[in-house]
Amino acid sequence: MLRKLSLLLILLALMLVACGGNATPEPTTAPTEEPQEIEPVEEAEPEEAEETEPAAESGERPILRLATTTSTENSGLLEYLLPVFEEEYGVDVDVVAVGTGQALQLGRDGNADVLMVHARAQEDEFMAEGHGVRREDLMYNDFVIVGPSSDPAGIRGMTDVAAALTAIAESETPFVSRGDDSGTHVKELELWEAAGITPEGGWYVASGQGMGPVLTMADEQEAYALSDRATYLARTLEGTELEILVEGDERLFNPYGVIAVNPDKNEQIQVDLANTFIDWLIAVETQELIAQFGVDEFGQSLFIPDSAPWNEAQGS
Repeated sequence: MLRKLSLLLILLALMLVACGGNATPEPTTAPTEEPQEIEPVEEAEPEEAEETEPAAESGERPILRLATTTSTENSGLLEYLLPVFEEEYGVDVDVVAVGTGQALQLGRDGNADVLMVHARAQEDEFMAEGHGVRREDLMYNDFVIVGPSSDPAGIRGMTDVAAALTAIAESETPFVSRGDDSGTHVKELELWEAAGITPEGGWYVASGQGMGPVLTMADEQEAYALSDRATYLARTLEGTELEILVEGDERLFNPYGVIAVNPDKNEQIQVDLANTFIDWLIAVETQELIAQFGVDEFGQSLFIPDSAPWNEAQGS
């Protein structure tokens, strides 16, 4: 009996082992690994902002503001001269072409660096009032009275400009005036005064226009007009039928000056650049260019050099 009981206990023990009752359970989670040390990331230093160069240093060309009379533009002189200066000095010239009175006013208002005008009495007044710091003689040409080939007032060939204007007024033949306080208009009024005449009435047209448009109006209306010779000759290339009828009176002399505007007017005025331009204009080399202007087309210069360096070089 004991033997059977012992055998039964042995069998029971074997069954328990087979079922795993005494096995140690394996862990269900993996062992935790030790954390790795993370090296701190160095912050990048901010890049320095690039400095912005001034306009002049970054390649932008300086601009010279030139206020001038319409005759220098209408004649083609500016188109002939200014590109030479611009290329040589790396400067752009901004041109305002108006009557001399308006150009001088632009100077008074500090809205120009340099003036090129032709009304000597007004120029002298401008300088005396302190609006300019330098004035130089530049060149000259002359005024002429032009009109239709039919010449209804009969003034052709006269050399006394006052007598010619008297004939025009008495015949009440149409006369087109600049009427714009330009150098040409100022000269015209001086000549009427010399003739003892106050021009008025339907025959006298105060246009308020530049020299080019005045010549066009006179051509269309078969009227007389006072013109600088250079602008008139330039218009002949465009087909004007007006003719020079009166010339040669010493009162028709037409001098041009160039003026540097006073920089005290405002900080934008470039007096150094204005003086560079003036020095260039009055230099003998540039005066020679002026002397050649118009020779190929008309057989004569449209402007006569008259700067101090030029006259000194000519021995006059």
